[in-house]
Amino acid sequence: MSEPIRVAIAGASGRMGHMLIEAVTTSDDCMLAGALDIAGSPALGQDAASFLGRTSGVHISADLKSGLANAQVLIDFTRPDGTLAHLAACREMGVKLVIGTTGFSEAQKQEIAAQAEHMAIVMAPNMSVGVNVVMRLLDVAARALNQGYDVEVIEAHHRHKVDAPSGTALAMGEVVANALGRDLKECAVYGREGVTGARDPSTIGFATLRGGSIIGDHTVLFAGLAERIEITHKSDSRAGYAQGSLRAARFLSGRTTGLFNMNDVLGFA
Repeated sequence: MSEPIRVAIAGASGRMGHMLIEAVTTSDDCMLAGALDIAGSPALGQDAASFLGRTSGVHISADLKSGLANAQVLIDFTRPDGTLAHLAACREMGVKLVIGTTGFSEAQKQEIAAQAEHMAIVMAPNMSVGVNVVMRLLDVAARALNQGYDVEVIEAHHRHKVDAPSGTALAMGEVVANALGRDLKECAVYGREGVTGARDPSTIGFATLRGGSIIGDHTVLFAGLAERIEITHKSDSRAGYAQGSLRAARFLSGRTTGLFNMNDVLGFA
């Protein structure tokens, strides 16, 4: 049997961090090798698996070098600035990176792409296998429904989410726009208020809902004159994101450089 993949987790004390740690520690082919959190976190120094009522032998640290010292891959669902700091440390230490963080600027995305010339990275706005299957369905639907259908993207997340629309919603819009031969930057509409006039059929609309503890719901509506087609994905737990992240970590095992996405991981590309 091959050696387990040594995985470090960024944002180890957060909701997603906990889900990732649970997934890694219960996996047959991965092991927890590091746990990172921000300076000042009350979780620093604690065993990373203490929230599960057991010990892992890995303690949460704010020191990147010590937290990554034994890791082969870091899984990061934090904030853009934090992820970029982790990116630099990973390159320096020869650690591969799975990025689930969203909300990057175009300049930040270019920085990640530049670093991928020297290290292996999987980056996706949503690591869920189901969501990425939906992306494929959207491409098929948009190509078939390319005349006479208005497209709207509706997403809902918990009250703590800081970016809008979600990275997943934007990615869905990109898939549809590309399939229709449009540029999302030119055709996206992110808000409507007041007397807006009739809907421009060339646009793709986005509606954002925030509230409660919603993990993540996404629907793309194709509205025609006589019918509506809705393609929906709903997350009941962050476990789907965690399992997809582990698939991404396994995918990176055989790679040394390059920027990949979940299409690559799932063999769609």
